[in-house]
Amino acid sequence: MTMSLPMCAIDFTNDTMGPEEEAIADRIAQLKKEMGEDLLILGHHYQRDQIVMHADLLGDSFLLSELAAKSNAKNIVFCGVHFMAESADILTSDEQRVILPNMRAGCSMADMAALFEVETAWEQILDQTGLSDPATAKKGESCLIPVTYMNSAAELKDFCGRHGGIVCTSSNASGILQWAYDRAGPNGAVLFFPDQHLGRNTGVSMGIPLDKMAVWTPGEENDIPNGVKIVLWHGFCSVHKRFTVAQIDAFREEHPNGVVVVHPECPLEVVQAADANGSTEYIRRFVASQEPGTHIAVGTEINMVARLNAQHEDLEVQCLEPTVCPCSTMYMIHPAYVLDVLERLSDGEIPNQVVVEKSVQIGAKIALERMLSIKQ
Repeated sequence: MTMSLPMCAIDFTNDTMGPEEEAIADRIAQLKKEMGEDLLILGHHYQRDQIVMHADLLGDSFLLSELAAKSNAKNIVFCGVHFMAESADILTSDEQRVILPNMRAGCSMADMAALFEVETAWEQILDQTGLSDPATAKKGESCLIPVTYMNSAAELKDFCGRHGGIVCTSSNASGILQWAYDRAGPNGAVLFFPDQHLGRNTGVSMGIPLDKMAVWTPGEENDIPNGVKIVLWHGFCSVHKRFTVAQIDAFREEHPNGVVVVHPECPLEVVQAADANGSTEYIRRFVASQEPGTHIAVGTEINMVARLNAQHEDLEVQCLEPTVCPCSTMYMIHPAYVLDVLERLSDGEIPNQVVVEKSVQIGAKIALERMLSIKQ
């Protein structure tokens, strides 16, 4: 199996399959045909080609969840990670079942913010700043508004819904933060989790000075400056934090007319040194808009970068870090796991179903619906 290889040594330019992989792919295709419209396979941009080839829909996490909710499929196989499947379960109907091919496929960033840590931090930040909880605030009081990135557990989305907060994606973070500040009051602030880099980059783009930001690390002494505007959780993406300004400088030295686009989960100095930054969908559009012959360095997950290079034969698309590993948790979705859940579904089982408790869905839906109500 591919998972047994050292992941940084995988050749992403070679998408040929051996006999065993071809047999798995053929059987998946056969089961898809047999199950018909009862089955919907969702594939995230960061998945390998051997997964994407079977996907009925390809996109980022929230787009896929929205599309799943609009479908009539009874069985939704989400080739992504756990928090994505949770969002899909929240948005889909009770008659639809969300299946994760490998239940071990989580997200290191999402795991950096546990509910009990956020609840503890929430009380401590309210105490230090004197701000009010929006859920109990009186009219005119300045508040602390919780904002969670889509890359978080369902229970944290529920926390935001119950405390007057909201969910954001990497493409709408600025609009969401503005919504939060409009409700926080002139002296209010935002608690942004779990990714500090997206929060910081978004805040800087909105003109919030760095001295009005603070990083909160659970279990440590955390001092909040007077007049803080955004408290950033200490989390980060293990893939996007690997990109550096030195890599950008090396690329520009080799390709003076080249362009660099990165994901806003990258550190601030990398985002500022790049020519552009945005979500996975933004990066796809940015690459497609470049003139033929352009050299483009992309600071995001390698499977997506390799796919962009293959799709645009008139461009030279490369990963900003040539030796970057794929997202290790996303890579846990192997074709063999997809085949296994399809075989079991075909036999009448319901394997690896991701179910968000109804009590958690209530607040999570409120936070998600608030996001959907904002016109970007």
